[in-house]
Order: sequence, then C-alpha cells, then structure tokens
Amino acid sequence: QVQLVESGGGLVQAGGSLRLSCAASGTIFSIDAMGWYRQAPGKQRELIAFIRSRGITNYADSVKGRFTISRDNARNTVYLQMNSLEPEDTAVYYCNADGVRGVRGIGVYWGQGTQVTVSS
Repeated sequence: QVQLVESGGGLVQAGGSLRLSCAASGTIFSIDAMGWYRQAPGKQRELIAFIRSRGITNYADSVKGRFTISRDNARNTVYLQMNSLEPEDTAVYYCNADGVRGVRGIGVYWGQGTQVTVSS
C-alpha cells in the first residue's frame, strides 16, 4: 500500500517562508511525477507545481519566482519551498504522485493535505 505523508504546513506572516515535504512510503519501484496542488475555501483544487523524475519542473503563474519544487528520488520525497508568501496563498496543500510503479501496478496517489495560512 502506497501512502503519501505531508508535513511543514502552518501559520506564517505575509512575506514569510514555509517548506512543505511529502514522503511516499510502501513498495515503490519508481514515480514519474510528483507535485503539489492547493485548494482554498470555495475554490477548485489547482495544480501549482510538479516535477518529473528527471527534474523537469512546471509552475503555475501565480507562484512562479516565489515557490521552488524539488525531489529526492532515493527517498521518494518531494519538497515545496515557498517564499514571499501572500495571504492569497492560504489554502490546503495536497501532495500528488503520478505514475507510481508498485507491486499493484501503476497508480496515482494523494496526500491527506496540510493547511497553510498566511496572515496579512
């Protein structure tokens, strides 16, 4: 059974920084892409950043230049460094792993979500 466990959310003032982590556990042979989504109250879940196994990254325009995604393939862990945080970044942040190759084949998995709150 593959599980994603997130950590690092919390409350921060505008202009501050937070670093989110997400570790995938279980019998995993490889993961194609890992990413971060967020969902603010009353809004749809949106993709904000993802990184492929070879390091290619993609960011939503709203976070470009402020957020940096990285991953440790050996640890099946993805990170999101968030700088210059704004109140508009307040949301529940979800980790996603796509193309996870395990004993049951290939699947997509989600973390439980971690709250990020940015005060003005």
